[in-house]
Amino acid sequence: MLLSERLAENVRACFTGIWIQSHEHDEALLEMTRLCHSEDWRLLSWDIDRGLQGTELVDDGNTSTPDPLAAIHSLNSQADPDHPTLLVLKNFHRFINSPEIIQALTQQINVGKQTRTFIVILSSLVQIPTELEKLFVCLEHELPDRSQLQEIAHSIATELGELPEGPELERVLDAASGLTRYEAEGAFSLSLVRHGRIEASVVLELKSQTLLKSGLLSLHQGSESFDGLGGLEALKAFCLQALRPRSQDATVVRPRGVLLLGVPGTGKSAFAKALGKETGRPTLTLDVGALMGSLLGQTEERTRRALRIVDAMQPAVLFIDEVEKGLGGAASSGQSDSGVSTRMLGTLLSWLNDHTSDVFVVCTANDISKLPPEFVRAERFDALFFLDLPGDDQKQAIWCLYRELFGLTSDQPLPDDRHWTGSEIRACCRLAALLDIPLTKAAENVVPVAVTAAESVARLRRWASKRCLSAEQPGVFSNDERSGSRSRRNLSRDPHRN
Repeated sequence: MLLSERLAENVRACFTGIWIQSHEHDEALLEMTRLCHSEDWRLLSWDIDRGLQGTELVDDGNTSTPDPLAAIHSLNSQADPDHPTLLVLKNFHRFINSPEIIQALTQQINVGKQTRTFIVILSSLVQIPTELEKLFVCLEHELPDRSQLQEIAHSIATELGELPEGPELERVLDAASGLTRYEAEGAFSLSLVRHGRIEASVVLELKSQTLLKSGLLSLHQGSESFDGLGGLEALKAFCLQALRPRSQDATVVRPRGVLLLGVPGTGKSAFAKALGKETGRPTLTLDVGALMGSLLGQTEERTRRALRIVDAMQPAVLFIDEVEKGLGGAASSGQSDSGVSTRMLGTLLSWLNDHTSDVFVVCTANDISKLPPEFVRAERFDALFFLDLPGDDQKQAIWCLYRELFGLTSDQPLPDDRHWTGSEIRACCRLAALLDIPLTKAAENVVPVAVTAAESVARLRRWASKRCLSAEQPGVFSNDERSGSRSRRNLSRDPHRN
């Protein structure tokens, strides 16, 4: 529903205090102007720079003053008994905590039901003092949808060939989702200046700056792909199938995401970053620690704001790395941080369960025992995968990838890589290239995490057995040590093989 439609409903219902949250004040005011023109209502606006403005102002001596209190007092003198009169106060959250302003607004909102006058506060955030909470209704000025973004693109790209068509246009609109009209116009114009046509890469570049300004999320724009990630075939197939193109109306069957549990260094984070590139979606990285604030209520507000940004950026991949470190303290939150972690977890859990936006969540964890049980229940995620140490076939693929990446010859012998992860194979290849030594010599500087943290790794495997899906092959992961089913992980290797 458009802002003008919701505003019209509230005016007819005689809600005389209306708070509109908007990051595009000019667009919101333009929409309200059109509504008042069509309904024959009077519209006045005030800001600290230009004072009171309107097409039919009655000069009462207060029309040009920048005094916010005088602007409220002038509303009754501007009222028309035959038509509703709306006074829009821009960025009024900067003045609303004054005792005089609070009292004046309280009286004006109550009187407005008889005089048909309406106070409309236009602000980028909702900060209503306790005394006024019951007097205001809150409306949100939505960011432009796909059809509006396409209209903006058509108005910018007026020459033949400047606006792409088909799937490429869809990628541009996906990239522009979550931008304001002003930001979208700027991104499209920059792309025309730089490339002579509108391209999604430029739009994503500007979007990354927008996220940087928020300080809550970052946009990953790496070159990772599944081709550079050895193994994990079952996990790759599952996510690609879940993220296959669907109609815009198929919200009921939209994918939710996956929780990746595994040994450190097995490619959990690399997979999350490659998934966005592979599916043509931007990858948003959420740092749970960045949500923490020092002021009362700041953490909860930051969490809600970050999730609103994520919803606006759809379709996207949301990557939350090592989630147990950010949420693992929720159980003792009442004693350690006055319940802040618990409330943040509750907000995140509600969003994971209820959000209808096309956002695929990828959470990674190294120790699931630190996560509350409600985090992994059904319908939070589509699946829980376990990433074990790579098998022989996966290691061969990983060796080939990193030898090629670091310019190493394929004829030199490989070291004994029992218990190695993909990260350790990469470290060995990088050290060989860095120190200009053979791989077998570089391996002397690599101690696998499965050896240094053998007890933790064994405990993790035991927990994951029969509880998680295998990332390597279809089906449930099994870790039956007694039957020797893990022998493929522990095979000795000929150090001189190629």
